Amino acid sequence: MVQQNIELGDLTDKNIGQLKLLNSTTLAVTYDDKFYQKLLGNGFITKLAYFNDILVGAVSCRIDPPTQELPHSSLYIMTFGVLAPYRNLGIGKKLLEFVESLCLEKNYQKISLHVQVGSEAIDFYKKYNFIIESTVNNYYRHIEPPHCYIMAKSIKKQ
Repeated sequence: MVQQNIELGDLTDKNIGQLKLLNSTTLAVTYDDKFYQKLLGNGFITKLAYFNDILVGAVSCRIDPPTQELPHSSLYIMTFGVLAPYRNLGIGKKLLEFVESLCLEKNYQKISLHVQVGSEAIDFYKKYNFIIESTVNNYYRHIEPPHCYIMAKSIKKQ
């Protein structure tokens, strides 16, 4: 694994078009311009992953406020993708490590996300100790299968 070639960068109004292109290539769901503009605002965190200065992956999260079940805020992964030729090089791992370290730093107790039933991403998340919490039928409108799992990982300070 050649980790020294992987760098993380911030989302700006200058590279948001690159994120749109990356997501249109790696995700089954399409997002509108309003979604991307929201990512530049407060309450959202996006990291871009570069391999030899080429954008090859990204994660976008929103901060969810505390609830009765979770007395601290949590992170919800809205989008997560790595271009197919760059998978298994540690890029997804580095993006997840960023999310987890942010949770530890900010005392967020949980990371959660929706994953399409049958997606190869399920095994990726399980490898990093995410569990399937529940199934949501007919979650997606324009893709097959339309069902998804809610996967989550608890974060605790050591």
